[in-house]
Amino acid sequence: MKMKTSRKPLTIVILVFIVELIVVATLGVMIQRRLNLIDEKIETRQISDWHQVQEECRELEKTINKALIIGMIIFAIVTIILAVYLSQMIIYPLKKMIESKEKKERAEETELKTKLLHMTEGIIAFNIDGKIDLINPAAKLLLKISPEDYTFEEIFNKFNLDLNLEKLIYLEDLTSMEQRIEVEDKTVKVLFSPFRNEENNKPEGIIAVIQDITENVQLDTMRKEFVADVSHELKTPITSIMGYTDTLLEGDYDPETQKEFLQVVSGEAKRMAKLVTDLLDLSRLDNNSRYIKKEKFDLGELAKECQKNLAIEIKKKKHHVECLVTADVPPVYADKDDIKRVILNILTNSIKYTPEGGSIKIYVGFVYSDAYIKIIDNGIGIPEEDLNRIFERFYRVDKSRAREMGGTGLGLSIAKEILDKNGGSIDIKSKVNKGTEVVIKIPTK
Repeated sequence: MKMKTSRKPLTIVILVFIVELIVVATLGVMIQRRLNLIDEKIETRQISDWHQVQEECRELEKTINKALIIGMIIFAIVTIILAVYLSQMIIYPLKKMIESKEKKERAEETELKTKLLHMTEGIIAFNIDGKIDLINPAAKLLLKISPEDYTFEEIFNKFNLDLNLEKLIYLEDLTSMEQRIEVEDKTVKVLFSPFRNEENNKPEGIIAVIQDITENVQLDTMRKEFVADVSHELKTPITSIMGYTDTLLEGDYDPETQKEFLQVVSGEAKRMAKLVTDLLDLSRLDNNSRYIKKEKFDLGELAKECQKNLAIEIKKKKHHVECLVTADVPPVYADKDDIKRVILNILTNSIKYTPEGGSIKIYVGFVYSDAYIKIIDNGIGIPEEDLNRIFERFYRVDKSRAREMGGTGLGLSIAKEILDKNGGSIDIKSKVNKGTEVVIKIPTK
């Protein structure tokens, strides 16, 4: 079908050419016949004087003029027909094709600009002179580029980087180079890659791709700190266990001393076991592999049950503990064992960090669609600068005191994770030497 279409204009041109030849040939025949007629008259002496010759020449001139006029009219008609045909069959489709191509290019350009405009990554294209050819809003935001920054040097020199535009442009084999930049409170990664002209393969400039890697850097730092903290937390009890067991093996101690040493070893082993258990629980919560069995239960009754479970510890420190439940608290909908673990953790902390004879109050109530449990003590409190970090893993306000009291530094982290998984929340307010207030909210639906 395409071959027939492409041959059609050529056929029309050939036909027009043939028509033109026929017209010219016809005119030639007409003139030749007229000349033959004059020649015949002269030979038969039908023309005897010069005056008659002039008359015949004038008749011939009229014939030629008529033939030329007819030829020109036919040529004009054929030319117009050909022009109209070519316009409809070639010029108009070609014009439409060019317009379609230009429209497509404009659409692609608009699409590219839209993508660049809404990209989270920054893009800057520099020409070979280091001037900006293209830049998107993300790049301006990530690198804090001002309207006065027009060149490669003006943008990157303020970060004190050892960068040379010429070296970057002429990187071998079009390799890329990466730089990490600190921009105020963010860390960004800039990937520099040269680009070349497709026709002559000459360098034309360089493209810089800017990515915000602040979160990745923070996660990497947290991972390293976590590994270091776990190693430290395990090393301390292991060192203690090894020390006491070596001492027992090396000497002959009386039963009382052996019992004392073994109690220390047992305590450190239990501490290690609790640490490993807490780590496993955190891992399951992080990976959503821990099954949450939600059910309806009475939060007030659970709070009183937790108080009874810790009655021995409360009695040892001679604390005055009250549990007050307001009327009409609807049942909460959550994992009962999880919520019990959270309450026990918070209440245990209050007991540990409240001096002997202190006061601890437990309030259970209802606000909007959430039930809440509020635990208030008059203990040693938490410094204001530490409040934002108390939910971090292994973070302790007083590390030495926490270790003495058997803390792993993971209790509040686990409590927050549990409440998040159950649709609840936890909020802590505290003042040094005045006490701490912890509010736990749990949904009732």
